[in-house]
Amino acid sequence: MSLAKDLPKVGEKAPDFNLLDTKGEFHNLSNYSGKWLVLYFYPKDDTPGCTKEACSFRDDLAQLQKLGGQVVGVSVDDSDSHAKFAEKYHLPFPLLADKDGAVADSYGALTNLFVVKLAKRYTFLINPNGIIEKTYLSVDTSRHSQQIIDDLTALKAAKSTN
Repeated sequence: MSLAKDLPKVGEKAPDFNLLDTKGEFHNLSNYSGKWLVLYFYPKDDTPGCTKEACSFRDDLAQLQKLGGQVVGVSVDDSDSHAKFAEKYHLPFPLLADKDGAVADSYGALTNLFVVKLAKRYTFLINPNGIIEKTYLSVDTSRHSQQIIDDLTALKAAKSTN
């Protein structure tokens, strides 16, 4: 049974958030104003699919940054779990702790697995004005970061010709 609210739609303002990272610093949507934000939700730190996805973002981060993109991961794990995960795999981008699942819920990405709340593997590409440009609800962890690079390249090209 899903707990999640409706997904925010492409073209809508992205829901705001205010979550702690592994260094005890808060992040919110306005921190990324003027940048493309890859906001990805994932179920659990240090599990096979989540590790593959995070490491792909790590490996492709320079390409994403050249396109003006920033990567932020969110799960219901706590900051300590995120810190261990980030250290183990040398993840250079913020992992945010959504312990009660409220932010995942606001993005339609919260699910209930028996008695445990988890974030679904959803990604939102948010433009520099805080508007959702693309949603990814079916993610192939082995090529997801490249898919976002391709889409971000196309979106930026389309916007520059308008």
